[in-house]
Amino acid sequence: MSATPTRRMIGVMLLIPVIAALALTAFAWPAARSAPHDLPVGVAGPASATAPIQQGFERQPDAFEVHRYDDEAAAREAIEDRDIYGAVVVTAEGPHLLTASAAGPIVAQLLREAVTAQAPTGTQVPVTDVVATPSGDPRGSVFGASMLPLTLGGVATGVLVTLLALRGVRAVGALSGAAALAGLTATALAHSWLDVLAGDWWAEAGAFGLAALAIGATVAGLAKLIGQAGIGLGAFLMVLLGNPISGVSSAPEFLPEPFGVIGQLLPPGASGSLLRSVAFFDGNAAGTPALTLTVWAVLGLAAVLVGSRRASATPGTPPPPGAPVRTREPAPAA
Repeated sequence: MSATPTRRMIGVMLLIPVIAALALTAFAWPAARSAPHDLPVGVAGPASATAPIQQGFERQPDAFEVHRYDDEAAAREAIEDRDIYGAVVVTAEGPHLLTASAAGPIVAQLLREAVTAQAPTGTQVPVTDVVATPSGDPRGSVFGASMLPLTLGGVATGVLVTLLALRGVRAVGALSGAAALAGLTATALAHSWLDVLAGDWWAEAGAFGLAALAIGATVAGLAKLIGQAGIGLGAFLMVLLGNPISGVSSAPEFLPEPFGVIGQLLPPGASGSLLRSVAFFDGNAAGTPALTLTVWAVLGLAAVLVGSRRASATPGTPPPPGAPVRTREPAPAA
C-alpha cells in the first residue's frame, strides 16, 4: 500500500470523529445551556401594584428585561408588535398573564411557571393567549422543525448549481427560480395542507423563497469564489452553525450569549424570525430579518457573477455542459 492512500485513510479516520464532535456540540450544547437571557416581558398597572411582580422577574439576574405599560391595552399592543413575549397585568382581581404562544411556546410556558410561582399559594392566575399558535400546530413543534428542511433545500440548490457548472446569468436564474418554486411549495404544504401557518399566503411564500435564495446563493457564491471548499464552508455556516443557533424552536434569547445574536445574523435564524412575523404577527418586526436575508442573497448572487466571470477569463477553463465546442480549423497547405 502506497503512502498516499494510507495518509488518506488516516485522514478520514481522524476527520469523521471531528465532524461528529462538531455536529454534536453545535446541536446539543445550545439545548443543554438553554435559559432566558434578557427576555423582554412587560408589567401593566399601577406602579405600586406591579412593583412586586417586577421584583420577582428581577430576582433572576439578566434573565428578564422588564418593560412597564400603563394598562392592558398597551401591553397587548406591545405583544402583537413583537416588542415583548408576554406581560403580567395587575388588576383589582389579581394578576392576569398575557402570553403569545405563536412567538414561542417554550417562552409562554416559562412565563406561566414564573408568574404562578410568584402568586400566593392556591391562587389561580388567569392566562390569555394573545397570539396563539394555529390549531394544526398547537405546540409549535412543526414550525420549529420546518427550518432544517428549508436549510437543507437551500444548500442542495447551491450544490446543484455548482456541480452542473452553471455560470453567470444561468446560475442566477436557476437559484432565483428554484427559490421561488421552493417558496410556493413550502407554503402550499405548511399553510394549505398542514395548517401550521396563519398569515397571508403570499407573504409566507415570499419569506420561504427569500430564505431559500439567501442560503442557496451563499453556498453557490462561495463555491464560485473558492472552489469546492466553498460548498463545505457554506454547509457549515448554514447547517452546523446557523441551524442550531437559529432560535426557531425556542427563542433567540434562550441561547447562550452571544449566539442568540449571531444566529439572527445568519440565514436560518433570520428565516425563522421573518416567517414567524408574517405568519402570526401581520408582518410586525419583519424588517430586520428581511433585510438580513436580502443582504445574504445579494452578496451570494454577486459572488456567483464575479466567480463566473473570473472562471471564464481563466485560460484552460472547461466550458459548461452543453456549450458549443469551437475547433480551430487547420491552416491551408502551402
